[in-house]
Amino acid sequence: MERIAVNPVTWSLDFGFNQGEIVSGPSRVLYCAGQTATSDDGKPQHDGDMAAQLGRSLDNLESVLGEASMSLADLVRLDVYTTDVDLLLAHYGVLASRLGAAGAAPPSTVLGVARLAIPSLMVELEGTAVA
Repeated sequence: MERIAVNPVTWSLDFGFNQGEIVSGPSRVLYCAGQTATSDDGKPQHDGDMAAQLGRSLDNLESVLGEASMSLADLVRLDVYTTDVDLLLAHYGVLASRLGAAGAAPPSTVLGVARLAIPSLMVELEGTAVA
């Protein structure tokens, strides 16, 4: 499999994501459901703490990826849903540092939403991975 970053503009690289990616050759695709800051039994964690919720959501996303023998480095798309865009951006380093450490810069979109399925949750990560 070959991945080629597509960046007609480069400002997004400072935020840790490519504008697009071309994936070619034999591959497996994993579409991940939105991952939130929940415990293994589905209970919400870290009420009111955006940084901790981002970290736990990433942990849960990595668990799904790992179960498929993939990692954050295999992400080709990451959508971030949040109930507070400004607060998310203030803590975006939590997400960017984990992606950067994995060598990942998936095309991403941040979307502000009125609420998530569980009202105390502030962020949800939805990824697509190719390996």
